[in-house]
Amino acid sequence: MNNDIMGKRPPQGMGILAIEGPIGVGKTTLARRLAATYTTPLMLEEPTENPFLEKFYADKTRYALPTQLQFLFQRVRQLQSFRQDDLFTPLYISDYMLEKDWLFAELTLDSADFQLYATVYERVVDTVPKPDLVIYLQASVPALMQRIAHRGLTYEKNIDEAYLLGLSNAYIEFFRHYSDAPLLIVNTEEIDFLLDERAYSDLLELIDSDVSDRQYFADRQSS
Repeated sequence: MNNDIMGKRPPQGMGILAIEGPIGVGKTTLARRLAATYTTPLMLEEPTENPFLEKFYADKTRYALPTQLQFLFQRVRQLQSFRQDDLFTPLYISDYMLEKDWLFAELTLDSADFQLYATVYERVVDTVPKPDLVIYLQASVPALMQRIAHRGLTYEKNIDEAYLLGLSNAYIEFFRHYSDAPLLIVNTEEIDFLLDERAYSDLLELIDSDVSDRQYFADRQSS
């Protein structure tokens, strides 16, 4: 890991730090580095464990509902396990938040399937803890497409620009109104937190500064 400060003390009172944003924006890369820096457990989406995902990208209409329900149950199980362990672990880093499941469902399910999904979601959403800080990563659709192509994951080969544009817009609209936790918004178009030590150090400083409402990391970099 690029000269990380291992064992850095987590911010006091923070239980879950969640990283969100569209496919290809760098959520998992940042989550892994933060978990190494703070020496804390990591909760990852693990899409390869969803047996429907590759089929979904090949045939969205047929496999949207089973794919979405599989992700929902997986995420709920992980977040419920945090609640059981929260007395013993000061911080968890996650590359998702449960609300993203609803965004994907709205984007991919037809009205009948969405009604079934919504019934299940409403029964489980209150059983999981909310994040104490959310880092929302943004990038343009061309940048996301380039990153997805570069990592070359088989199950992502059928992702197209129209789908990514719809997803990116859904994230923008969701976080425009989001107020359940402090929000740190980061434009990653020209930032690589794995290679740019200055940017990563600045990000850690912001995390440690106790974000209370919403802040824009890109604005801070250019000031």
